[in-house]
Amino acid sequence: MGAKSMRSWCLCQICSCGSDYCPYEIVKQPRHVPEEYKPKQGKIDLGTTYKRDFNSYKVQPVSIVRPLERQVKKGTLDTVPTYKDDYRAWDLHKSELYKPEQTYQPPTVKFENSTTFQDDFVPQEIKPRQSFKPSSVVKRSTAPFNGITSHRLDYIPHQLELKFERPKEVYKPTDQRFEDLTTHRYDFQGLTGETAKICRPVHTRVTQNARFEGSTEFRESFQPWEIPPAEVKKVPEYVPPTGSMLLNSTSHLDYVPYQANRVVPIRPVSQKRSNNFPFQGKSTMKEDFPAWESRRQGLIKKQQQIPNPSGKFDGLSTFRSHYVPHELIPTESCKPLNIAFKSSVPFDDVTMYSVEYTPKKQEICPASYPSPPGYIFENTNSQGHKFFRKITPAVKAF
Repeated sequence: MGAKSMRSWCLCQICSCGSDYCPYEIVKQPRHVPEEYKPKQGKIDLGTTYKRDFNSYKVQPVSIVRPLERQVKKGTLDTVPTYKDDYRAWDLHKSELYKPEQTYQPPTVKFENSTTFQDDFVPQEIKPRQSFKPSSVVKRSTAPFNGITSHRLDYIPHQLELKFERPKEVYKPTDQRFEDLTTHRYDFQGLTGETAKICRPVHTRVTQNARFEGSTEFRESFQPWEIPPAEVKKVPEYVPPTGSMLLNSTSHLDYVPYQANRVVPIRPVSQKRSNNFPFQGKSTMKEDFPAWESRRQGLIKKQQQIPNPSGKFDGLSTFRSHYVPHELIPTESCKPLNIAFKSSVPFDDVTMYSVEYTPKKQEICPASYPSPPGYIFENTNSQGHKFFRKITPAVKAF
């Protein structure tokens, strides 16, 4: 199908659609009205399996089942253990080695026997083989290059005929009005309403936002300290070196410039044919799909058919109309009270430490005195340590 026939078919379809289409009246679908909520009469059974099955018991503290203390008599233990009695030291003798004596002695005479390889191998002079590889030198032909091809021999230039140009057709717009009314634009009513309000109770915080002003161990132990400013290291001032800089390199010193000629290309000279015919830049694409004059379509504004509501919007929902608030009854906790058990029996605070502890007199170290009592100064060593000798009381003979 060509472009002209395709365009005529589209125009016929548009005209037939506008003439055959008849507008129908759209009836709104009936909306389902929910039934009114009716609360049930009676009380809510708040009993649970935990309340039904759990029986509270009175809990008493568990008595300590500690064995009685045994008093061990002090004294020396003169016994021989089973290890010393069963495992005694034996006089063991060192076992002799059963390694055979080495009787082999290496010979002192030089080995002069020849091998089979030395007897059978006869050295011969190796001659290099002649290479049959052709030389890589390019052989230039003395005959002129024959550039005649079958294309140049068989090709015959023919004169092209001018193609038939079709006349440009003028676009004829339709006289009927375009109906762009959709079901969304027809059924949609722009009603404005208020946002739904949240019915949940306000959350009240139990914690206090006041700042704690008492003293803590952290505040007493970690006091703010003054931090001295960081020392900045002084960078020494740059001093340029004296004298001139040598900019000569090994390439500048060793390079010798040479005068070289440009290499002449070896490719043959192309024989161009000069044609005086004008270039025809026409194609089937340009002929079948010419450029059409198009204009930008203006905005199509629809007239408002539904009037705006004049009364106030009733934002009452089914939840708000049917919801009946009930008073919440907190569930009774069956957890036992966290109260310490009090007993009328006096507390037994006797421990092994209080029974076996023997208080001793705390003696003062004699090194804390400049001249310790009961000691006589003898001498001072090279390191400065002083040595004292304890005074022994004289014993009278009877």
